[in-house]
Amino acid sequence: MARRGGDVRFAKTSRMLSDLAGGHADRSWGQRIREYTKPLVLILDDFAMREHTAMHADDLYELISDRAITGKPLILTSNRAPNNWYGLFPNPVVAESLLDRLINTSHQILMDGPSYRPRKRPGRTTS
Repeated sequence: MARRGGDVRFAKTSRMLSDLAGGHADRSWGQRIREYTKPLVLILDDFAMREHTAMHADDLYELISDRAITGKPLILTSNRAPNNWYGLFPNPVVAESLLDRLINTSHQILMDGPSYRPRKRPGRTTS
């Protein structure tokens, strides 16, 4: 889709959350969140890599809720199984609401196999 000029946005989850935190600080949060709710497809890489602050959890809730309401696709990549995501959120009510929207309306694709990263190590020769 992106190669055909589709409206797709890719971001590392941690960088998106830092960007939104900056929006709280300078009062541009509304403008910044629209940059992630507006694209037809949003891809968040490395979702659930670490524990979230309450503010990050609230921002994720707003983003995921908005995309669910508008029916816009959200693609997440994660190294953790969805049932391991709950403990990363400080407020269990926010976690349940946010993850309910994600898990119960999603298609999950498990990619099992060796990491591609060892092939990219410096000094490694390719055949």
